[in-house]
Amino acid sequence: MNKTNLILMLMLSVTTAYAIPPVDPARLDEVAERGSHVMPFNLEKTLHIFNKTETGGIQQVIAKDAGDSEQIGLARSHLSQLAERFAEGDFSGPRRIHGDDMPGVKELSSAAGRVRFVYRDLPNGAEIEYRTEDKSLVEAVHRYFDAQLSDHARHAVPGGHGMHHGRQP
Repeated sequence: MNKTNLILMLMLSVTTAYAIPPVDPARLDEVAERGSHVMPFNLEKTLHIFNKTETGGIQQVIAKDAGDSEQIGLARSHLSQLAERFAEGDFSGPRRIHGDDMPGVKELSSAAGRVRFVYRDLPNGAEIEYRTEDKSLVEAVHRYFDAQLSDHARHAVPGGHGMHHGRQP
């Protein structure tokens, strides 16, 4: 078993205690379909990780196969562009996928300049760190992450300690 598969297996076993409530399968299908028009990477070959922090959170997209340079490159390109758009208050991509009433999006869209979106390459993908000192915006990031986890339930897991910056358990 390669290291990436072992890590994914450990993550999934650890996160079952934090399982997201069941979501309507039709909703998951709709989100995946709309997502295929916004996100360039293959959802079946990647994993979204949403790790809440005291100052916001860290969103990662990693390739399930650490040797899949195509998916890694697509995740990096997409997250890099998202970080730039988010910094300008542009959340049009998530709105196209999840809808205008997605929790946290209105607050984050109107918070340009008050939330930092720091992009980083990871060995097997990329991440965006959402950072703010404004507690109401931290809560908005957390609601946004919860909605992401719910809508991408088949392709996303909550992060845990040590998951960011490429350091994995």
